[in-house]
Amino acid sequence: MATKSEGRTFPRGVLSRITSILARSLETSEEQVDLVRKENELTRQGNVTSSNLLQFSTATQRHTAEQTAMAQERTALTREQTRLSTKSTELANIRTELGRERTALSNQRTDLAVVRTDMAKRRTSLAEGRTHFAQMRTRLSEERTDLAKDRTDFAKNRTELARQRTDLSQNRTDLADERTGLSRRRTDLADQRTDLASNRTIRAKTRTRLSWQRTELARQRTFLAFIRTGLAFLTLGIGFLRIFGVSWWSIFDGLLILGSLFMVSFGGFGYFKTNRKINVLQGHLVTDNGFTDLEG
Repeated sequence: MATKSEGRTFPRGVLSRITSILARSLETSEEQVDLVRKENELTRQGNVTSSNLLQFSTATQRHTAEQTAMAQERTALTREQTRLSTKSTELANIRTELGRERTALSNQRTDLAVVRTDMAKRRTSLAEGRTHFAQMRTRLSEERTDLAKDRTDFAKNRTELARQRTDLSQNRTDLADERTGLSRRRTDLADQRTDLASNRTIRAKTRTRLSWQRTELARQRTFLAFIRTGLAFLTLGIGFLRIFGVSWWSIFDGLLILGSLFMVSFGGFGYFKTNRKINVLQGHLVTDNGFTDLEG
């Protein structure tokens, strides 16, 4: 039997097929709404996870492990979102194809099977392409996880280097303290050397004054030798006069006596002069700093 509609007659089987296709389209639309709701929920969860990851990324080294775990969770959520997106895209494509089928049924009922076959082939190729893109995105997520692990290792190495730098700074501080101690010791030794040099200078001045005193004493002994020799000649001249009396030899005796008087006068004058110098030097030596450690 056939049904008349707007002046056209459609077979009853075609109407039943169209009705079933519309029912399928309605069910598909409802499933798509549910999938969109789930996708929005997963997107919200993904946004929350992303915000948590951003907060954890600003934390210190001890949150790195948690950040890696959150990255893995985000990867899993991304995979789930990819799967849902793929399914949603498939449903959208199905809906599009159903619309096209409805148009084709109203325009070209005879070509419905061919169009459906071609669209199935295209949908298969698009599904393969989406699957390839999903695999690529999964691989990129895994690489990002590996990069996060490498960043964690770099952070650990940087912490270790900072610890080594701190140890080197402490060693440098210890060496600086030791160098300061050595500098102080060197300063003390320099002060001692300066004191020894000053003491040596004082000793040298004292030794010079003692040398002058020895020289003056030697001169005094020389002048005393003059006096002793002059007295000996005077005694000899007087002895010759008393033994031989007045004769030609008396001239020699007089010259001998005059020479002895000159020698005694010269020796006496030099003796008193050197004696005054010795007294002056003795006064200087009494107050000399070179004898301060010998007074006890």
